Amino acid sequence: MNYAKLGLRRRIKRLVVAFALCAFVAGAQAATTTLQNMQAAFNGESNAHARYLAFAQKADSEGYGEVASLFRAAARAEQIHAGNHADVIKRLGATPQAKVETPDVKSTRENLEAAIRGETYERDTMYPEFLSQAKKDRNAAAVKSLNFAKTAEAEHAKLYSAALTNLDSLKGSKSMAFFVCPKCGFTVRELSFAKCPSCFTPKEKFEKVS
Repeated sequence: MNYAKLGLRRRIKRLVVAFALCAFVAGAQAATTTLQNMQAAFNGESNAHARYLAFAQKADSEGYGEVASLFRAAARAEQIHAGNHADVIKRLGATPQAKVETPDVKSTRENLEAAIRGETYERDTMYPEFLSQAKKDRNAAAVKSLNFAKTAEAEHAKLYSAALTNLDSLKGSKSMAFFVCPKCGFTVRELSFAKCPSCFTPKEKFEKVS
């Protein structure tokens, strides 16, 4: 028996097993990262839902009816995002978890500024990073849910920015209708399309929020 060859074979076998184990651990860590990202997104959207409802009450009390309607519409959109994220988390075998904190409510102007910062961060930083990881993990459900939220947040940022720019003229305004896609949370003031630009849901199914 050639003990030298036998020893070499054993060392090669150990290396193969070690490489396989490393690959398995790396895959598990990637899957865990996607799950953690989805939990973070679920927590963020759940808190945004509560925060925007509180901002809406403040806007109403200060006489900004139209801004209050916008906050309520955005809150509904965030609720839809949270639901979509929760479905992905459940598919990954986990339970959606959120720690909803008491909203920090200030003046309507300050609340709009805070909302713009939040939406901009999600649009430009958080969701792009989460999407990159989900694509690496080839998790199509996560990519879809994250994309829906990212697209809607971009629209929210535009709507909030417009409201902030015109805030003085909105003093004394009454509530107005906004429309929210029940599938992806895309939010608009007018249904100027046949299907949702984000998920292609027929406009007839959009929810009216005022």
